[in-house]
Amino acid sequence: MALLENLVVVFLAGLVTALATGLGALPFLFFEEIGDRWTVALWGLASGIMVSASLFGLIDEGLAEGTPAEIAVGMAAGVVLVVIAHEVLLDAEIDPREYEQADFTKLVLILGVLTVHSFPEGIAVGVSFADLGLAGGLELLGFTVPLLAVFMTVAISIHNVPEGTAIAIPLRAMGVSKGKMVWWAVFSSLPQPIGAVIAFAFVRTARKFLPYGFGFAAGAMIYLVLSEFIPEALSIGEPLPYGGRRELVAGVVVGIAVMVPLAFI
Repeated sequence: MALLENLVVVFLAGLVTALATGLGALPFLFFEEIGDRWTVALWGLASGIMVSASLFGLIDEGLAEGTPAEIAVGMAAGVVLVVIAHEVLLDAEIDPREYEQADFTKLVLILGVLTVHSFPEGIAVGVSFADLGLAGGLELLGFTVPLLAVFMTVAISIHNVPEGTAIAIPLRAMGVSKGKMVWWAVFSSLPQPIGAVIAFAFVRTARKFLPYGFGFAAGAMIYLVLSEFIPEALSIGEPLPYGGRRELVAGVVVGIAVMVPLAFI
């Protein structure tokens, strides 16, 4: 029974991060568009948050559980999985207006694309709950929750807000209704609670693989920042002065400034 309760807690934490993605689409309920400067800054904010969470949360905790070599192996595995998944889905073109009319093959492809982007973040949440119910955590609603789990849930949730905005921008251009933009933003992160539960169950069952799990999540997220977030920000900021680099750097600095103090609470 305790295991089932723990799985429910982890799933709900992952669900919170997924719902946070919908917050990023809410501005479009009041504004027709968001300027390139703000969009670039938001991508920078997400990048700073994810790198900080990976370095000061996952990797730091992983080193407390295992060796640098184990963390490095896990990170390499995370990068390889994302690279392979991207190669498989490279030519996939998804039109959100067609989601509801998609056939089975299309739905599988859609879920594959969403999993590539959201699953590593769910894994990060799941492994951070490895010590759920054990001594030394924070008492919340009758559960002893690891401080790392609180840190990672907050980090992924904050990160998902600008990611939701980035998802909503093309949807708005496609003419998707404002209400549906919020739903599709949340839908894009639904693999996160699933990934969180799977990762938690795995590291609790096979505790010796916990350092690899921390490394895997960190490697996947850092790679996503370097291969997707920053290039996307620079692409959007190309028409801006200095190519949007000032806005990008400012966002990264704010993201790091927000998350680093939380890591040392």
